Amino acid sequence: MSEALLGRVQSPRIIRIGRGAALELPDVLDQLGLSHPLIVTDTVLREIGHLDVITGRLTNAGVKWSVFDGVMPDPTDACVEAGLEAFRAQPFDCIIGFGGGSPMDAAKAISFMSVNEGHVRDYKAPTQIDKCGVPVICIPTTGGTGSELTRWCVITDTKSPEKYNLSGLGCVATAALIDWSFTTTLPARITADTAVDSLTHAIEAYVSRRAFAYTDTFALSAMPLIFKNVRRAYADPEDGPAREALMLAASQAGMAFSNASVALVHGMSRPIGAHFHVAHGLSNAMLLPTVTEFSVDASPKRYADCARVMEIVSDQDSDQLACGKLVEALQRLNEDLAVPTPSSLGHAANEEMLQLMAEQALASGSPQNNPRVPTGAEIVSLYKQMW
Repeated sequence: MSEALLGRVQSPRIIRIGRGAALELPDVLDQLGLSHPLIVTDTVLREIGHLDVITGRLTNAGVKWSVFDGVMPDPTDACVEAGLEAFRAQPFDCIIGFGGGSPMDAAKAISFMSVNEGHVRDYKAPTQIDKCGVPVICIPTTGGTGSELTRWCVITDTKSPEKYNLSGLGCVATAALIDWSFTTTLPARITADTAVDSLTHAIEAYVSRRAFAYTDTFALSAMPLIFKNVRRAYADPEDGPAREALMLAASQAGMAFSNASVALVHGMSRPIGAHFHVAHGLSNAMLLPTVTEFSVDASPKRYADCARVMEIVSDQDSDQLACGKLVEALQRLNEDLAVPTPSSLGHAANEEMLQLMAEQALASGSPQNNPRVPTGAEIVSLYKQMW
């Protein structure tokens, strides 16, 4: 972390957190002077009844609404185009992103692409998307991505398999309603993957070369909440206190990485998702122990802080011991949460594919924020070690 780094923070104008926060949606719309939302979501949330909670609340408040439920995991440019078509069909004055990271990211992209020309790939990072579309209200249903509070979204290209980052004011939600009650229906696999995704956000934000005091506070608060509660929520989906803790931590970690940026884990994770359709949180979980072990010697004090705040070691233990114990604890966490490897899922990557993935990881810019900045050859080696 550079001592001279100027901290820059972007966040939603309205944030409401806690059980029942989503029920305040009509009030938030009224506060913002909005009256005609397009709800961007997926069919799963419609089928399990979560969407009815939102639409019923809007209907009772006399709010006219419509739904676009064509979002799939890892939304593509084609999904954004379909969403834009739905958005342009009526005079909507806002968009509600309801779901996990995919619907929220799609909602952001639909909004800013409604006022920016060209294709969504034209705006991939490091371009800053500061021309904003209609307001976006994010309502997360998983305790993981933190997209409701970030200045980022991720879209997958259908022309050439690639996940690209999109960033700027156009990717910042106007309001975030963070209601953990939706998360009690999550399957164990999604619970685990989204929680480790949040843990990755927090750790990477804290060790990032762009970290600063403001982001440190959120990252250090999020880490112990996740580490102490993820196994409980994984074992018992109805564990309300654990779910509440994970949702709060996801938001804190989202605020941290949104403003300090992620690093090597995320840079390497996106190509796995793009080429093998592995869920984002799961690919992060696969990589976290291996990348942490690669990186700890470049920032032992920061990684040791992570181990101490999660109570993996005591304050009296040396940084060297803390770093080693951190790697061991992350490996055990993956074992306890039954995190698979790509090979165990039947995915094979030859040398040519690994080279391409390494190039895409470096091109994303995230590895350059890592305490130890890797070469392309080192990324290939890390893929092989993790695979």
